[in-house]
Amino acid sequence: MYRLWRASGLKVPQKRRKKRATGVRGNACDVQAAGFVHDVWSWDFVQSSTLDGRTIRFLNIVDEYTRQCLTIKVGRSITSEDAIDTLAELFAMHGVPKRLRCDNGPEFISTAIKQWLAKIGVEILYIEPGSPWQNGVCESFNSRLRDEYLHQTDLINEDDTRMKARAWREDFNTQRPHSSLGYLTPSEFAHRSAASVRPTASLQQHCESPTPVS
Repeated sequence: MYRLWRASGLKVPQKRRKKRATGVRGNACDVQAAGFVHDVWSWDFVQSSTLDGRTIRFLNIVDEYTRQCLTIKVGRSITSEDAIDTLAELFAMHGVPKRLRCDNGPEFISTAIKQWLAKIGVEILYIEPGSPWQNGVCESFNSRLRDEYLHQTDLINEDDTRMKARAWREDFNTQRPHSSLGYLTPSEFAHRSAASVRPTASLQQHCESPTPVS
């Protein structure tokens, strides 16, 4: 049978190796919490759709110490190269963070991103697969984005979505006091952080594992 198989030019199907997850519990936001501005940035994707039913994506990047949303990149498709370009713009504007926290999404674990960040000297904190609470600051931001913007707004097209996302981000950063920031807005806290203003609440509220359902 095997000779007939070989004679026919057929090959034994090979099992595809699954990519090994790189995240660990030690990279969670309650274990490696941000200690100062631009110490830890976190980033994540959110997905929605415009009125024509087409998918549209949002790449959110947040400074964990100040809760300031540094950008919401909007696009039909956001590749690893797009993500690198976005980070490069933010690095030029704000400086380079010490660490970057994220999940194991395909864009984040790409070789291009790993090599580029390693060259710059940014440590990547990959959280455990299936544990979004370990990226709790960004997850909290994502929830507010969904509840206050995506679920309340008609997204007409890509340009309209980008414009509305920019306005919502500005409002979030400048008009929304946070109890964890001493009831300052993220922008106010970012400006005052140089004077040793510290958060008044623990990150624990965003980073606890969910209670198992019995």
